[in-house]
Amino acid sequence: MDPELKKFMTAMEKKLVGGFLAIWLGCFGVHKFYLGYKTEGMIMLLISVLSCFMLSGVVAVIGIIEGIIYLCKDNDEFHKTYIENKKGWF
Repeated sequence: MDPELKKFMTAMEKKLVGGFLAIWLGCFGVHKFYLGYKTEGMIMLLISVLSCFMLSGVVAVIGIIEGIIYLCKDNDEFHKTYIENKKGWF
């Protein structure tokens, strides 16, 4: 497989899966774990769990915003920003 095509497919897959995970399971930081951001995922998960889910709404809103941002970026921009440069938040 052509390396450019493989990069494109990987970015597209990660963007779509990460975006939908952020929208649906963002309060648990699942999208962060999926993209390889263990620290950021743990922060989101711990905020939700340790606050007895009282702050999970706030964390869920952050997840929804991140999911929308992920899905609105084109594949090259997503790959450069979140896979190559490892931008952890937004």
